[in-house]
Amino acid sequence: MKIKAGIMGATGYVGSELVRILYHHPEVEINVLTSKHHSNQRYNSIYTNFSKICEMKCDENDLDSVINQLDIIFLSLPHGITSNLLTEKTLKNVKIIDLSADFRLKSMEEYEEWYDIKHNNINLLNRAVYGLSEWKREKICSSRLIANPGCYPTCALLCLLPLIKEEILEEDYIIIDAKSGVSGAGRSLNLGTHFSECNESTKAYNVASHRHTPEIEQQLSEINRKKISVTFTAHLLPMNRGILCTSYGNLKKAYNYDDIKKIYEKYYHDEFFIRLMGKNIFPETKWVKGSNYCDIGFSIDTRTDRIIVIGAIDNLIKGAAGQAVQNMNLMFNLEENMGLNSIPMFPV
Repeated sequence: MKIKAGIMGATGYVGSELVRILYHHPEVEINVLTSKHHSNQRYNSIYTNFSKICEMKCDENDLDSVINQLDIIFLSLPHGITSNLLTEKTLKNVKIIDLSADFRLKSMEEYEEWYDIKHNNINLLNRAVYGLSEWKREKICSSRLIANPGCYPTCALLCLLPLIKEEILEEDYIIIDAKSGVSGAGRSLNLGTHFSECNESTKAYNVASHRHTPEIEQQLSEINRKKISVTFTAHLLPMNRGILCTSYGNLKKAYNYDDIKKIYEKYYHDEFFIRLMGKNIFPETKWVKGSNYCDIGFSIDTRTDRIIVIGAIDNLIKGAAGQAVQNMNLMFNLEENMGLNSIPMFPV
């Protein structure tokens, strides 16, 4: 019997990618799609790429009316909503993967400070598992509530965690310079992402105040068992999708290329979705678009004893919908890459 899935917020960019991926998943059937702004509309009238594929109508965002019909619900809703929707009763009836930030941060105070939204669900906050699949696999398998990571943190953490785990970086000097396509801002109208506003331009935004900063710091600190602070700056690029993340760290002692290569291979050699680049080969967003892969390459600056690590992901797939499906596979004891074997699209 197939897994009965629902997607709340199915008409955003991440929601549409969830629909696309799950339609190809051999063990899943989509039973419910909801949308705040497109209730009672056929899905293929909103996204014409689903013509002759998805004839379903979107329902209203009413969690209570669907929890008994489904095995899993993907919540692709704005921040601040799911913390008020979910209850212990909900989790007894259905598994949840939340793609908002509501359950990513373990400190309610920190969440309210960075997101400027009140959080009303401390009990479930403590039950949620941070869904960075490659690093939280065991906990994800046994959880009923997954906090799907943000797109920037996914790329930054996959690049940095092996080095932090091995304690080879100076913890007080980590700089993350990240760049994303405009789809990361979502589908809602926003002056900053209008074509004439962002085309032929690159800009930094939310400098020294980006909401993904505490998420990155929390996970690095957890694995290092001491407080780590990072300097994180996000930039908007005039392209549809993709993230390129360049991280800089001071090495505690001299390491050569092979030393670092062994560290990455120790953690990622058997990871299906992590692709380690060869020496002097560095990731590009064009080689991961439309896929759940994370490409990682690095170089050592022997002059300064610094390491530069570069990662690339598709922000809508590995940074959101693809990782959510990867987490679902773990929760239902399926092959982790099931439904996620798409080869990156090129050109696109």
